[in-house]
Amino acid sequence: MRRLADLVLPVLVAVLLLGFWEWKVAHDAIPAYVLPAPSAILRALADNFPSLMASLWTTLTVTLLAFAAATIAALALAILFSESRAAQRTLYPYAVVIQVTPVVAIAPFILLWIGYDRVTVAETIIAVVVAFFPILSNATLGLRSADFNLIDLMRLYGASRWQILWRVRLPTALPALLAGMKTAGGLALIGAVVAEFVAGSGTATGLAWRIIESTNRLDIATAFAALALLVLVGLAIFHGLSLVEYLLLRRWHESAITRR
Repeated sequence: MRRLADLVLPVLVAVLLLGFWEWKVAHDAIPAYVLPAPSAILRALADNFPSLMASLWTTLTVTLLAFAAATIAALALAILFSESRAAQRTLYPYAVVIQVTPVVAIAPFILLWIGYDRVTVAETIIAVVVAFFPILSNATLGLRSADFNLIDLMRLYGASRWQILWRVRLPTALPALLAGMKTAGGLALIGAVVAEFVAGSGTATGLAWRIIESTNRLDIATAFAALALLVLVGLAIFHGLSLVEYLLLRRWHESAITRR
C-alpha cells in the first residue's frame, strides 16, 4: 500500500498541474508562441517524433560517454589520493579549480581547441569536466573513511596494498561513490546541454540545439517537447543509478535496508 501511494501521489500531482496548465492557457488565450498548452506540446512531440528521437540519441550518447569517462577518471584519481597523501596535496587543488570554474566560461575554449568539426568530442569533454568532481570528492571521502583498525588487522595478516584496497577501502567507499555517481549523472546531462548551447550551430544536433532552433522559429511547442525529453532522460539516469545503488547495497548497508 505504501509503495502504491509513492507511485500514485506524484502522478496525481502531475495530472493536476497539467490540467491547470491546459485550462489556464485556454482561459487566458495565451498565444502558443508564449506558452503552449500540454496538448500542443504532445502534438509537437508526435509530429516531430523521429527527429526528436535522433536528437535524444545524440544527447544521450554524449551524456553516457561523459559519465563513464568521469567515473573511471575520478575513481582512479581517488584511489591515487587514498594511497598517497603527497599526490592528494599536489593534485586536489587543481580538481577544485576545475569544479569552481563555470563551465559556460571554459566551454568556448574547449570547442575552439577541439574544433567544430569534432563537436561531439568537445561536448563530451565539457560534460566530463562538469561530472568529474562529485565522483572524485565522494570517492576520496569514502576511501579515506575505511576502518583503520581493520586495515591494521589486514596488514598484520600480511595483506598487500591491493588486497586492502579491494577488500576494505573500496567496499567502504561504495556508498559514497554511488552517491557521487547519482549526482554526476545529472551533471553529465547538464554539461552536454550546456555544450550544445555553446556550440550554437547545426553541427550540434542534440536536444539542446533543437530547443534553440525551435525557439528561433517561434515553434515553442517543439522546444517544450525537447525540454520534456531532457527531463525524462535526467529522471531515467537518476532512477537507473538509484536502482544500481539499491542492488549493490541492499544486503549490507543501512541506507538500503528496509526497516519494518
